[in-house]
Amino acid sequence: MFRYTCTEFPPLALFWNDQERYKPVRTLKDAAEMLITRWPNDDGEEYIVAVKACLDAINGLISPAAARDALIRAAQEAGIRCLSVVH
Repeated sequence: MFRYTCTEFPPLALFWNDQERYKPVRTLKDAAEMLITRWPNDDGEEYIVAVKACLDAINGLISPAAARDALIRAAQEAGIRCLSVVH
């Protein structure tokens, strides 16, 4: 059912209200869990697009990079700072 649950994409750090508290997002599974269980609001247009994009990417319908881009747009919409993590 979930083909790409462990697929990695360039990691992100999402910074919540408190700038020192962040959550790393390394996989599609991390992104989907973040959106569904920890997101501050669930009524934004970009939020809905990001949830669908994560599910589509997990099921192999779109690329993990497209889902990552949707997550970044949803974070911007919600006022969540997003930082690309470089190894």
